[in-house]
Amino acid sequence: MTTTLEHRFVEVNGIRLHIAEQGQGPLVLLLHGFPECGYSWRHQFGPLAEAGYRVVAPDQRGYARSERPEDPAAYSIMHLTGDVVALIRALGADSAVVVGHDWGAPVAWTTARLRPDLVRGVAGLSVPPTPRGPVRPLPVLRAALGDGFYQNYFQEPGVADTELARDLESTFRRFLTAASGDSPFTDPPRPGVVPEGGGILDLMPEPGELPPWLSRADIAAFTREYAGHGERAFTGGLNWYRNIDRNWELLAPFEGLGIDVPALFITGDRDLVTAFPGMDKLLSALPGILPALHRSITLPGCGHWIQQERPEEVNSALLDFLGGLPKH
Repeated sequence: MTTTLEHRFVEVNGIRLHIAEQGQGPLVLLLHGFPECGYSWRHQFGPLAEAGYRVVAPDQRGYARSERPEDPAAYSIMHLTGDVVALIRALGADSAVVVGHDWGAPVAWTTARLRPDLVRGVAGLSVPPTPRGPVRPLPVLRAALGDGFYQNYFQEPGVADTELARDLESTFRRFLTAASGDSPFTDPPRPGVVPEGGGILDLMPEPGELPPWLSRADIAAFTREYAGHGERAFTGGLNWYRNIDRNWELLAPFEGLGIDVPALFITGDRDLVTAFPGMDKLLSALPGILPALHRSITLPGCGHWIQQERPEEVNSALLDFLGGLPKH
């Protein structure tokens, strides 16, 4: 049994991904979100591996040590789910349980929707599965929250890229603190709307101290993963946002296709995603969207970085979910 965390690179779907892995047994893939990397699952490797699972967390396309295609169109949801499918095969597995947080959640949900033959179970943290709407998402968000809504702000090439890459340590301190359940800035949580003429970091002042779940060593680790890429350190991740409307187009042939595999959802009651327009109705509709929903869990006092803020509760929920899946 692999008792220590190991790192290597694999070729999948035409690109090179960095992965961290530990343990042996049924495959569990952990997909991170923005602006993170596989390190965000540091608290999950040991407990899941000790329980008899092979745990693999890639730096997803465009992030940290993984390859960063130049073309923004190379970050569509079809590319991202294609990476997951190819990774399962590259790891020599017939199937996997796919767990995603933040942007990793839509990738996990979409992989389960399109390739249920490969997905034994799916878990999403923070972001629930969202049925395809009748119109493009970004204009709807712009109408509801203005041009300053961060997903719209991220659309202009080079703008957020330069802002976030200016001081990596500061960016991670501010992002991870401001969107956490310990944030002194949002009570109750509010969607991130950038002030006119400002930037996303204007919503995230430098914290006087880090929250108890986040250490200086953690900030240093995230910073090391992104060092050496200059002003393009976050461009790969931002390109995921630049495909939101394209994804809506690409998923048109699959409208109405459900997610029928066993599912788990975890959120925090201080997660800013819970304040997005229509999210209250979407969360209450989950049992209909996920007919094989095992549990929907809301962690009190928890913010956006769920598996980092509440590792013991997340690990317990994941192990309970994994333990109840059919063996095949």
